[in-house]
Amino acid sequence: MLYWLFVEPGPLAEIAPGTNVVRYISFRTAWGMITALGIAYLAFPPFIHWMKQRKVDQIIRTDGPESHLLNKVGTPTMGGMPMLAGVAVSTLLWARIDEATTWMVLTVMIGYGAIGFVDDWKKVMYRSTDGLAGRMKLLFQILIGGGVLSYGYVNEVFPVDLAFPFLSGVRLDFAELWAGAPDALGWLYVAVALFIVVGASNAVNLTDGLDGLAIGPVMTSAATYGLIAYLSGHAEFADYLGIAYVHGSGELTVIAFSLVGAGLGFLWYNAYPASVFMGDVGSLALGGTLAMMAIVSKHEVLLAIVGGIFVLETLSVILQVGSFKLRGKRIFAMAPIHHHYEKQGWSEPKIIVRFWIISVVLALVALSTLKLR
Repeated sequence: MLYWLFVEPGPLAEIAPGTNVVRYISFRTAWGMITALGIAYLAFPPFIHWMKQRKVDQIIRTDGPESHLLNKVGTPTMGGMPMLAGVAVSTLLWARIDEATTWMVLTVMIGYGAIGFVDDWKKVMYRSTDGLAGRMKLLFQILIGGGVLSYGYVNEVFPVDLAFPFLSGVRLDFAELWAGAPDALGWLYVAVALFIVVGASNAVNLTDGLDGLAIGPVMTSAATYGLIAYLSGHAEFADYLGIAYVHGSGELTVIAFSLVGAGLGFLWYNAYPASVFMGDVGSLALGGTLAMMAIVSKHEVLLAIVGGIFVLETLSVILQVGSFKLRGKRIFAMAPIHHHYEKQGWSEPKIIVRFWIISVVLALVALSTLKLR
């Protein structure tokens, strides 16, 4: 919004000389991050107080680690709301709102946040860990994600191909797999992209089990994709690195670092011992947002490396369930895997910090693939 006010021929461009600096993505990204951080930091104290008064607290699983029943009962939930508000307001202020890429990512973030809100609210209202039925949650995720991705495909916002890390010039172009039916295969890409969005959303949700555990890798992943989006949205950089150029993807840099800023504001209150949990309203939205940034910037496969922590958490659940059904035995003491380490006697802060370290290393590995190609 500010872009159109201060950049020529905006109405305030002549009144406030020097404000043309708003044209630069780097400037808007920095202030977007600061804005989101400020909103989150200031919004959380009254939010936490209001939620405590109304006893809108996290419902703790009785089959989880015993320490959770002692230390986490009564902690307010739905902390994702101030965080998402910070990202949304910051994006609307500092990103170019005439770009389809901006609205696609925002729509998924807000839509998935709404799904998470209903899930959290049902848990609180009925004092149960069940929440929204799994099938209904998945249905709404598919409808929202599928609708946004279909819009992007029909309006050619992004190309329908997949690039592979470490492999120079190797791309799986869905439109060229079978020359006789390019449109049908283009829709196949939409299905693959939708799987990534829904999968990432639920993977972050599974990771959100300890104080600050999920938000650390989320911020690392967002910063990584913020840089990638900037490069893919710059024709010269994209050509030099041999990556796909996507018009307008540079604006995702503003969203990505606004997410980092809001995440820092949230972490101030979510760091161990947490004063508030993000809830599904936060985790579902953040996972979907990361996936959309990966898709629009044309680095979908790289998300498996950037978000390796989320992949690890999800695989641990799949392996645990599969092993128990097939062999009647469990692989881990408890799944997701962060609970396994709790059962092994690791302290909560130790698990969190070590997972953060792994997330940073994976982000560096992912960024190295840009030059290797």
